[in-house]
Amino acid sequence: MEITNNVAKLLVELSKSQDEEIGDGTTGVVVLAAAMLEQASDLIDKGIHPIRIADGYDQACEIAVAELDKISDEIPFTKEDTSNLLKFAKIAIDAVLSVADLERKDVDFELIKVDGKVGGALEDSMLVKGVIVDKDFSHPQMPDEVKDAKLAILTCPFEPPKPKTKHKLDITSVEEFKKLQDYEREKFTEMIQHLKDSGANLVICQWGFDDEANHLLLQNNLPAVRWVGGPEIELIAIATNGRIVPRFEDLNAEKLGTAAVLSLSLCVVATRWSVHCTINFTSHILTFSQIIDEAKRSLHDALCVVRNLVRDNRVVYGGGAAEIACSIAVEDAAVKVCHTST
Repeated sequence: MEITNNVAKLLVELSKSQDEEIGDGTTGVVVLAAAMLEQASDLIDKGIHPIRIADGYDQACEIAVAELDKISDEIPFTKEDTSNLLKFAKIAIDAVLSVADLERKDVDFELIKVDGKVGGALEDSMLVKGVIVDKDFSHPQMPDEVKDAKLAILTCPFEPPKPKTKHKLDITSVEEFKKLQDYEREKFTEMIQHLKDSGANLVICQWGFDDEANHLLLQNNLPAVRWVGGPEIELIAIATNGRIVPRFEDLNAEKLGTAAVLSLSLCVVATRWSVHCTINFTSHILTFSQIIDEAKRSLHDALCVVRNLVRDNRVVYGGGAAEIACSIAVEDAAVKVCHTST
């Protein structure tokens, strides 16, 4: 839907900000803002200057916030004691508390990813304290699980170096073709030895590699995941405290990432660390992907509730009670201001 009215655009942005910061109340904040704009328009028609109207709104906001502080109840909790939070989904609590900084009262939502995959039941949904990459290992005979993984995170092609010229290489005989094959095999062997010398026991590559390289990786017990997207590469590097390697010759032990476990489940590679969480939903293929979308939306709301409690562990009553309390407080203050001015 294309919106041309500037005020309407502001309301749309207001709703988006409300969803990102709070996770709920998007409709209510738009209705409130629209009502305030309507009242402001009436006051302008009566000849009141917009600055005075804005000042009045600022004073009313301060009074409303003070009233909310007065009527709010505090919910004490720690990472060890979550008994007061049992009404929230355990999966949402665990995800938020895993990445929460309680001293700063902050939660970085960028460290929580809600993902979905068709192929199971909703009961199979899980919290993975790590990063999920929707990729298979490059060879079906590679192990399904790697413990104490040392990751080489490559953004360079896993292939022999190519000549940096515009000339082409013509092969006119079987012998020349075999020489080229031998050269490629030799270079692949050198690259794999370089990987092993660095201490890596798992390869994460942004690019693909051919069957020859894949076969040699399998022979040398080096599991690999290829065609991993750029954003996922960055998350893996952050979560494993590894360095992205853009030039293969720069790979060394200091640039390897570390992970406790890397496992393959439901065609999803899940790497588990303590600084990043991924919530993986699964849905049977016959029940449509809409179930996953609805589950992701519901869990997003639950995550926002827990995140908001970490930021400020006070709550107010719902059902319009808080809004009515603020309205009464602002109205009483307005009456006092009128009596003072007269």
